[in-house]
Amino acid sequence: MFPLLRILMVSLFVCLNGATVAQEAAPTAKLPPQELTPQLLYQTVLAEIAAARGQMDVASAAYVDLAKTTRDPRIARRAAEVAFHARIPTAALEAARLWLELEPESPQARQYLWALLASTGKVDELADTLSGALKAEPDIAAALLQLNRLLGRSPDKPMVLRLIDKVTTPYLSLPEARFTRAQAAAAAKDEMRAMAELDELMKLRPDWAPGVMFKAQLLLRTPEKALDILDAYLKRQPAPTGDNANLRQMRARLLVELKRYEEAQQAFSALLAEQPDNADLLYALGLLALQLGDGAAAEKHLRPLLAMGYAEADNARYYLGQLAEDNGRVEEALGLYDAIPEKSARYAAAQARAASLLKNIGQLEEALTRLRKAAEADKEMRSALLVAQAQLLAEAGRGGEAIELLSRALEAQPQDGVLLYELGMLEERAQKFEAMEGHFRKLIKLTPGNPQAYNALGYSLVERNLRLDEAAQLIDKGLALAPEDPFILDSKGWLLFRRGNLEGAENYLRRAYQKRPDPEIAAHLGEVLWLRDKRDEARQLWTDAAKQAPENATLAATIKRFIP
Repeated sequence: MFPLLRILMVSLFVCLNGATVAQEAAPTAKLPPQELTPQLLYQTVLAEIAAARGQMDVASAAYVDLAKTTRDPRIARRAAEVAFHARIPTAALEAARLWLELEPESPQARQYLWALLASTGKVDELADTLSGALKAEPDIAAALLQLNRLLGRSPDKPMVLRLIDKVTTPYLSLPEARFTRAQAAAAAKDEMRAMAELDELMKLRPDWAPGVMFKAQLLLRTPEKALDILDAYLKRQPAPTGDNANLRQMRARLLVELKRYEEAQQAFSALLAEQPDNADLLYALGLLALQLGDGAAAEKHLRPLLAMGYAEADNARYYLGQLAEDNGRVEEALGLYDAIPEKSARYAAAQARAASLLKNIGQLEEALTRLRKAAEADKEMRSALLVAQAQLLAEAGRGGEAIELLSRALEAQPQDGVLLYELGMLEERAQKFEAMEGHFRKLIKLTPGNPQAYNALGYSLVERNLRLDEAAQLIDKGLALAPEDPFILDSKGWLLFRRGNLEGAENYLRRAYQKRPDPEIAAHLGEVLWLRDKRDEARQLWTDAAKQAPENATLAATIKRFIP
């Protein structure tokens, strides 16, 4: 016997004897006895060979005909599945209707038919079918909450909303009906309608946790309003319960988004007291402690995650490595970075940190070797790791090698924006201005929506006091794309300084420094303040900045010019 024929006969035997398909059928289904006749075998083999050859219309027609002949729900199901995957909706519907007719108690048959009716836009038939099914449900509230899940595969969300409106009309005194309507409206991008349904729900059951959470979720774009909804609910339901744990966790996350870190820390700590083994809460508290500058607390919360099999364990290792660095525990930091596997999204960043750490303790060649190996292992992050190598070389006074490294890489990847940008920056420092300008112009052409590309070239012109009109156009373009970027604000301020507008320069530079207290921005702002006779403020600014960045050459040179 041919192997394919043997497989088909075994498959048919299994199907007709209750395994595979029939094991999901209703346990009380009355199945007709089927004899494996030559005709039945022939039709089945014909259908399966046609399917194997991609002749899905032939396979579908054969199975539908077989289902009608045998009136076996198992074959009807197979016919529906074949027709569905063949994208022959008429045959799929015919088979699914027959399947449900033959097996009326099967939830799989009902759901399959409903999904097909939804996907083919047969709203009236589906509404009648669903309405009938809802009337027969002993727990109507639970059944209402399942409607959106059952219809979720339909791409026509407005149609689903119309359908749910129709079938839920008799049950609008139930909050579950309003909730189901709100879900369907949100899926159809009708947020006003969703909010209106939730308002009606609140009249019926103001303290129903799912409704409160959904309303807060719809308001996440305005986190203050979402927080007000949660606070009002939790004021009425202050005692910790299983019902409001998710709401309290959502509230804690909103506090983080609003940068109310100490309140968020208190909220997460209260949740952790109830769920001491909750890894997500430990992770959140670890990150909050990092944000608040409490390294000991961050380590306390992050370290247990390493033994818990937590999904974000590599992130925890990365942050713990940084904490070990900050405390001078070099070997521990390197061990944590090395424990992050190559497949991890944190791998490249961890290797870059490890290399920087090695360079700082005088092991530059080992650092470079580590980065080269990492670049070979992580192809997606190769450019970033090459840039990290170049930066280490430049910091070590080997700028020529850094430029050569990135130039070779760019020959192999001429469209790589990361390499273009970094190479341009290195060429600017090496005063290779013609090459730098060519690379930045190419970057602008490749990525016209990249604000840093415009700013890099514009700032270089300003710094050299050249073609200031062109520089202004470039910087203004960058600022239009990223109006709050501190480095572009700094470029704008420095441009105004070059043009003699000290007041305007001060305004932009103050904004830039408030957003990011960078030493080079401090150098610029201090110089403008000095020239505007605000010398005490300039001295204090420079003193504070020098404490934070004592090795910054630009800042040191600026201070020396004014305070020899």
